[in-house]
Amino acid sequence: MPTATAAPFRFFTLQVIRTRRLGPSMVRVTFTGPDLHAFASDGRDQSLSLFLPRPGQSEPVLPMEYGEGWRQAWIDTPEDVRAVMRSYTLRALRQDAHGATTEIDIDFVLHGAEPDAEPGTESATPAGPASRWAADAGAGDRAVLLGPSVADNGAIRFRPPADADLVVVWADETALPAASAILETLPTGTRARVWLEVPSEGDCVRPVTAADAEITWLVRDEGAPTATEAIRAAQLPAARAPYAWIAGESGCVKELRRHLVREREIDRKRVTFVGYWRRGLSEEQLRAQAAA
Repeated sequence: MPTATAAPFRFFTLQVIRTRRLGPSMVRVTFTGPDLHAFASDGRDQSLSLFLPRPGQSEPVLPMEYGEGWRQAWIDTPEDVRAVMRSYTLRALRQDAHGATTEIDIDFVLHGAEPDAEPGTESATPAGPASRWAADAGAGDRAVLLGPSVADNGAIRFRPPADADLVVVWADETALPAASAILETLPTGTRARVWLEVPSEGDCVRPVTAADAEITWLVRDEGAPTATEAIRAAQLPAARAPYAWIAGESGCVKELRRHLVREREIDRKRVTFVGYWRRGLSEEQLRAQAAA
């Protein structure tokens, strides 16, 4: 049984209770757990670390104790044995009448995990371990989560200033769960200009929002322009104090941030940018680069 780390983050043991395919490229996995009642989050782009079993394992292999040294102990475990660690965003949580969390949803992008993919197509490229796990996940499957026990915590990046009079959002499919959660939490009437980039039309699931949001879908299978091309060509509503949140592939995020700061002249302190992944690199490679 995992031992809690220092607040506001701790480990939670999870079990899958159901899955739902959202589109060609996305599946939603709903989890519960014996200690999930202590999970707390204000949502938005809440970042999580999920630990998954490797093929042939019934549960993720992690150090017996989860104190401050858990990361080094995990690294010291043989790579072909230790749990697969991946970063995800909380999509939603549900609570009981007493405010205790009972379920959480995490949306997984199925990178090449589709069993019916035709050889030679993009979807036939090898899937990563998390995509393979999610594609086959079923009730009772086990995972471990490193997540918040305090609702307002440092792993929430979307924080528009109080005077923001326009919210600009771009997300690719890896950041779509975060962008959708953000839109759902925007106050009624908030002006928002949003670009959501996805592989195919079937992935266009419009978020429910009370904001005054204009949403443009950039569907790659239909030859959509790049995010930078689309946003550069757009006429943004007049705003005195805009705020931008951009998340997805690191190279695209870098280009968009440069455009918003240099060309749109948005104060760089009012642009939140998050590279969720980098083209051509696995999360392990990215982690190794960051540690170098």
